[in-house]
Amino acid sequence: MEVRKLRKEFDDVAALDCVNLTVPEGAVYGLVGPNGAGKSTLMGHLTGALRPTGGTVSVLGEPVWENPAVKARIGSVPSDPFFFSTESIRGMAQFYYDVFADFDLARFETVGKSFDLDRNRPLRKFSKGMRKQAAFWLTLSLTPDVLLLDEPMDGLDPLVRKRMWRLVLDDVAERNTTVLVSSHNLRELEGICDHMGILRQGTMLREYDLTRASDGLVKVQVVLPEGAELPRGLWIANQAASGRMQTLIVHGDVGHVREVLSTAHPVYMETVPLSLEELFLYELGGADDELKDLVL
Repeated sequence: MEVRKLRKEFDDVAALDCVNLTVPEGAVYGLVGPNGAGKSTLMGHLTGALRPTGGTVSVLGEPVWENPAVKARIGSVPSDPFFFSTESIRGMAQFYYDVFADFDLARFETVGKSFDLDRNRPLRKFSKGMRKQAAFWLTLSLTPDVLLLDEPMDGLDPLVRKRMWRLVLDDVAERNTTVLVSSHNLRELEGICDHMGILRQGTMLREYDLTRASDGLVKVQVVLPEGAELPRGLWIANQAASGRMQTLIVHGDVGHVREVLSTAHPVYMETVPLSLEELFLYELGGADDELKDLVL
């Protein structure tokens, strides 16, 4: 997926302004931002439901607007899924089978084993979380090449979340599915995404390749000899201590940080992975209270 200089106006008010986004094939991309940042509007353009005011939106190498062939390869789970009020999951599955050529009844049965849902019960009697699970079930049965998930885990308990992420990640591993998932909470995406973009007030603040994002930021735990001080030459973003163990988050590359610390002859030194929260707070600086809410 590729978005370039996307602008969307509603009644002359810009909901998105000069947004750029790149999602490599087979990636799991986390789109993070406060409520009202424009995440759902951006998702609407990627599904082809919204027409850009300006800029371009491409999915699978082609413009998605008014492109039925591309839209047929996209599966979408919106934040508030729509179903016919009188239908059950079984009835919706039949509808999908009649309308969508790629709906796979065998896959519907296989995926359904992961959900504890009554397929004959009217969907209007389902809770919000149950409706979200039903949308997942039906969408994954379409075997999409691109999967768009808008706040997909909202209202779900931890066990159900784990099962649903497992289904998504299995699709990525087995079918090279490309996934874009939006969330207002970084913690929800920890360990799931390999790429991330931070959207605020309709603009893309920054994109990360999380496989390389921490190249400029190092987390290291170190124990120095009794009475020794940290050597000069370190740009320390954060420092915490527990007894003699110091945990440092330092700007720079791993080699340089270890070399400088080695001059103090540490008793113990180990680099450890950065969490998404640490990456965000110390590399981006937290920016403001609105963005800090993403990690709370």
